[in-house]
Amino acid sequence: MGNGIFGIGTRALMANQAVMDTIAHNISNANTEGYSRQETKLATEGGRYTGAGFFGRGVRVETVDRATDANLIREANATSSVSAGDTARLEKLKQLEKVFPTGEAGLGYAASQLLNAFVDVANQPQDMSARQVVLARAEDYASRMRTAADQLNGLQDGVFSDLQNSAEQVNTLTTGIAQINQKIAATLGSGHQPNDLLDQRDQLINDLGKLVQINTVLADDQSMSVLLGGGQALVLGNQASKLAVTKDEFDPAQARLQLTSSNQTVKVNESTIGSGSISGLLKVQDGDIPSARNLLGQMAAALSWRVNQQQSFGLDLGKPPGSGAAIFTNPQSSMTVLPSINNTSSLTTPPVSLSIVDGRQLQAEDYTFQADPNAPGQYLMRRSSDPSTSFSVADGSVVDGFQIHISGAVPNEDRFVLRPVGNAARNLQAVMNKPIGIAASSPFVATINSANKGTATVASLSISSTPNAAVPPTSTSPIKILFTSANGNYDLESPPGTPISAGTWTPGSPISFNGFDLKLNGVPSTGDVINVAQTAYPGANNGNALALLNLRDEDLVGRSITDTNFDGLDDNGLAAAPGANITNAYSQVIGSIGVRVQGAQTNADISQSLASNAKEALTNKTGVNLDEEAARLIQFQQSYQAAAKILQIAQSVFDTLLQTAAR
Repeated sequence: MGNGIFGIGTRALMANQAVMDTIAHNISNANTEGYSRQETKLATEGGRYTGAGFFGRGVRVETVDRATDANLIREANATSSVSAGDTARLEKLKQLEKVFPTGEAGLGYAASQLLNAFVDVANQPQDMSARQVVLARAEDYASRMRTAADQLNGLQDGVFSDLQNSAEQVNTLTTGIAQINQKIAATLGSGHQPNDLLDQRDQLINDLGKLVQINTVLADDQSMSVLLGGGQALVLGNQASKLAVTKDEFDPAQARLQLTSSNQTVKVNESTIGSGSISGLLKVQDGDIPSARNLLGQMAAALSWRVNQQQSFGLDLGKPPGSGAAIFTNPQSSMTVLPSINNTSSLTTPPVSLSIVDGRQLQAEDYTFQADPNAPGQYLMRRSSDPSTSFSVADGSVVDGFQIHISGAVPNEDRFVLRPVGNAARNLQAVMNKPIGIAASSPFVATINSANKGTATVASLSISSTPNAAVPPTSTSPIKILFTSANGNYDLESPPGTPISAGTWTPGSPISFNGFDLKLNGVPSTGDVINVAQTAYPGANNGNALALLNLRDEDLVGRSITDTNFDGLDDNGLAAAPGANITNAYSQVIGSIGVRVQGAQTNADISQSLASNAKEALTNKTGVNLDEEAARLIQFQQSYQAAAKILQIAQSVFDTLLQTAAR
């Protein structure tokens, strides 16, 4: 009866039950992430031969397949990896954007308030309350700078922590993939696919791809090797490598990645991690945060250096009056040289140091520095914005407003990072606390001779460098400027009648000598005289307060010159390319960060759309349709009932045969 109606009915009953079991499994996992719809494959049982022909033996269960598509899976993994990287970067950039607020909360407003405070000092140089306001504004500006720098450091700490957590997740996922690989390989001889294990592995690979860009290779035993984008192995068969986060060789606040497998540790080539959230975090750490920190430091260093410089040109209210002391800490003290931890030199102090030549030319850059192995006494530098291009410098060279000093031998193997402005905001302090220390007075004053026939008047007398006290004008020897022709020729005399210098005045250009720049309105005539003397009453003079006030409009941030021989002078005497005043500089910082955020937002939106489309395409292929499964459940329920009816009828026929035989 095994090949008869009883066997056929039994096989039909079992086959339909198997199909309903699979349908129930699908319905149960309809909302399970990564589950692929399964389907029981039925086949006709081979017929048996009789003299009357071949009689069918019913149905059999062939296997259970899962709905899958390798290309769709690959596309979904790739797009979700890109989307995860773009989203991770966008989230950090939104935090970065909050460090640079607009309006009255912004750093540009604080800088403007500081310089505007010199208006009242210029109007009333002896007013202590006006001077106290300057000091309060200076402290507020420095405090806001430090707060912004602390926020950037906190953001970097958060990125470091996120990278550590992500590395732990990678290790958990790779270990899971290796374990499932082993289980899948163990089923190789069964002739059937372990569908649920394959789904679990696909889901782990998808989750891993959201962290790092990966490539997969399927082996003959159905185990799957997983490689980083650059080809370094994360999983080989049932062996998983360990991803770890270490500190950067130059900056311990930055994170670097390394892989350990078979007791061998190698650095991860981070440039090949093209997508995934770890890639997004590395882009923020290596590009966005350093750029913002350097832009912030450039503002802090340029303004503090220039204010201190102009302050040093004036006279305070001391008894006797003296040159103005610094209002802010010297930004030169924040210039940093970071040696590599891999340097062969045992020196505790780097043999390289930096000093500021012109704070207005400082750029928002870091620089790599090392000895030139092909030119003794020469050194190679690269800007962070252009790491592929190197240029040669020597001891004493001036680069972007700072000078390089070499105090000892630099081994060819040693490398350094020069950070001229990156720490300037964090270390900025307002160090002046006495109102009388504000150097509001100019050391010199210019007067027009009442007998002059021309129309020349004093437009401004500004100090551009520290005057030499031993050179006129002095307290006993003023300077007489005598115009000797209608073409603007003049003699400088001190004492009167004794020429010490000569020149030619042209409209719009100053007459310069011993630190002062005298600009004129109108046109002098032959024989006209202008006298420049030391200020007799510093308490009533506002010349330097006006110069400090004029810093509002000076392009003191980011000037640049063409200096191919790095001597600090513009080649061929060309004028420096202008920078930005402090307010515009902050606007440019906000604009720079805003462009990054907008770009990241656009990328995130596009990649999210692509990932959603790829996932939808995969779901259409592998997902469970509950309506369809419910219809199939009813269909095979009826088939099951029909198979049961076959057995019922077979039992009835068998009973009838027994009764007939008993008679």
